[in-house]
Amino acid sequence: MSHVSLSIDGGLATITLDRPPVNVLTTAMMRELAAMLRRVASDETVRVIRLDAAGKTFSAGVDVGEHLGGLLPAMMDALADLFMAFAEVPQPIVAVVHGACLGGGLEVALGCDLLVASASATFGQPEIKLGVFAPPATVLLPRRIGLGAATGMLLTGESVSADRALALGLVNVVFPAEGFAEGARAWVGKLLALSGSALRQAKRALREASPLPEKEAHAHVHDLYMEDLMATEDAHEGLGAFVAKRPPAWRHR
Repeated sequence: MSHVSLSIDGGLATITLDRPPVNVLTTAMMRELAAMLRRVASDETVRVIRLDAAGKTFSAGVDVGEHLGGLLPAMMDALADLFMAFAEVPQPIVAVVHGACLGGGLEVALGCDLLVASASATFGQPEIKLGVFAPPATVLLPRRIGLGAATGMLLTGESVSADRALALGLVNVVFPAEGFAEGARAWVGKLLALSGSALRQAKRALREASPLPEKEAHAHVHDLYMEDLMATEDAHEGLGAFVAKRPPAWRHR
C-alpha cells in the first residue's frame, strides 16, 4: 500500500505523506518519496513542488523499529538516497508543516528549500534521547540556522515552537492554525506566479555558491547569470515587461 501520493496541477507538484496517525516514515516510504522527487525533477511543466502531509501532524520521524537488527542497512541506504534525490531537484520545494515535525520528519523538511509552518507546529531532532544522532540533520541543520543553534537542537533533543523556528531561520513564514491551509496555499501561489526558469536558476546559484569561498562564489554566480540565466526567455521577458510597465508573460524557458 502506498503512503505517498503525487498530484500535478498548473505547474505545482504536490507530494503528500499519508500514513496515519502521525506519518511515521518507513524504508518503503522514503524510497517512494525519492522516486517521486526524481520524477517531478525531470518534468519541465513543474515550476514549484509542495511537500505536504495528511492528518494531524507532518511526521513523527523514521520508524524506530527499522533501525534495529538486519533492517538498519536498507533503511540507512533509503535515507541516504532520499537526500541525494532532494539535492538533484532543480525546482524550489516548499515543506508545508503542521503539528509535530520531528526526527526524520524534520530532516525531510530540511531537504526542502522553504518551510511554511502552522503556529501550532513543533520542530525537533530527538534522536540523541535514543542514544543515536540524526545524520542528514547534522549536515543540513547548521546550514539552515547556524552551528550554535543547530548544536543546541541536536545535542539536547529538545523541540522548538513555530515562532522560535521562525526566529532561528528554520521556517520562512508562520500562519495561524486557523486558516493555515489558506495562508499556505496563498504563499505557495506567490511562487507559482513567478518564472519557473528564474526560480530554477536562482536555486542553482544559491546551492552552488554557498560552499565556495567569497571571491570564487562571486565569480561563479556572475558566470551563471551571464551564461545561463540571460540565455532564458523569461529573463528578457521580465526585464522588458518592467521597462514597458506591463505584466510579464512568462514562458518558463
